[in-house]
Amino acid sequence: MREQWVRLRQNDSVKTQMFYAKKGIITEEMRYVAEVENLSAELIRKEIARGRMIIPANVNHLNLKPMAIGIAAKCKINANIGSSALASDPALEVEKVKISEKYGADTIMDLSTGGDLDAIRKEVIANASVPIGTVPMYQILHDINNKVEDLTIEKMLEVIERQAQQGVSYFTIHAGFLLRFMPFVAKRKMGIVSRGGSLMAAWMMHYHRENPFYTAFDEILKICQKYDVALSLGDSLRPGCLHDASDTAQLEELKILGELTLRAWEKDVQVIIEGPGHVPLNQIERNMKIEREYCHEAPFYILGPLVTDIAAGYDHISSAIGAAVGGWHGASMLCYVTPKEHLGLPNAKDVREGIIAYKIAAHAADVARGRKGAIEKDNAMSDARYAFDWNKQFELCLDPDRAKEYHDETLPQDVFKEAEFCSMCGPKFCSYKISKEIMKNN
Repeated sequence: MREQWVRLRQNDSVKTQMFYAKKGIITEEMRYVAEVENLSAELIRKEIARGRMIIPANVNHLNLKPMAIGIAAKCKINANIGSSALASDPALEVEKVKISEKYGADTIMDLSTGGDLDAIRKEVIANASVPIGTVPMYQILHDINNKVEDLTIEKMLEVIERQAQQGVSYFTIHAGFLLRFMPFVAKRKMGIVSRGGSLMAAWMMHYHRENPFYTAFDEILKICQKYDVALSLGDSLRPGCLHDASDTAQLEELKILGELTLRAWEKDVQVIIEGPGHVPLNQIERNMKIEREYCHEAPFYILGPLVTDIAAGYDHISSAIGAAVGGWHGASMLCYVTPKEHLGLPNAKDVREGIIAYKIAAHAADVARGRKGAIEKDNAMSDARYAFDWNKQFELCLDPDRAKEYHDETLPQDVFKEAEFCSMCGPKFCSYKISKEIMKNN
């Protein structure tokens, strides 16, 4: 059904989801999302028209299952994958795609920086049923042999259109970092930690000219209109440590992202806003409120935030704490962090660990916000535990494979199906059994 609808859109000069929403038209993608989210299709349409929700669905990604990012929808998570100059096998990235989808990633960003980037992206999109995002700056730099001074607007637009043609559903572009913000960066402990942001800074300082993504923003919007690519307006100046959180550099960039959001909406281009970073727990709620104010309630897409700087090797936990609080206070999508953050390129195992940490955070946020159907799953798990229904417990949990691994370590496969205890308490000290006996005798 979606393929038929996509072909109609292609014949209609490819209008965006926001274009149709503003015209009062409910698309097939909107209907599909409404069913998945258990919301009315009219509400989905209104939220997209308002800019509070997006459906990232490039018309050239035909095997895509549409999904929504927005405050009215369930909290989503993104998984980052990608090659580097040291490891660039398309098969490895496809494996990460499959792991990401198996454990519940709602979108995937291909952040490849090494190898044949077009070939890797082609395989990633062909094997993904979730939207694929990219940071075009990585390929732009790759294609000019890592000489940032050779970047031109023409090259930039050529790469962006090439990726859109392949089926990328959202781009992270670092268009809000302006030349006049450089003095703010000098006051930081850690300067610029965004790869895209640091590259933009290098180009701007080399030529003493304005950010080319900002200069060419209207041309970028034309490409997005043509293929219905959403923009993820990148936070070049996100804080990379607690010391730099909520500083002038971060917030001044956020104001520009709000201005760019309005410009994108005028052209019917869907937008999400990227957010911090490293933020102390007590500042997260304020960051969510400021984004809504500055960026006109566009969906907020946050990296973590990490609530401490000293959890190397466990940053998936440190960041999931911040992500849960951020989701509770209004973030629409959480960008996962793996245990390898700050340390190395994640492998498939790290991807799994990061995704599950963030599925926990997103679900906790949905429960806290009273999302329809969220807590019912927790209630069902409680019933299954009290009834010693191990198979039901495995079915309901976020990572059934891990739950089975841990349970089967101490109980043979043929025993766990009916055992009214686990190895923590054993058969004589199980609180559930004791509680049941008390209730039976009274």
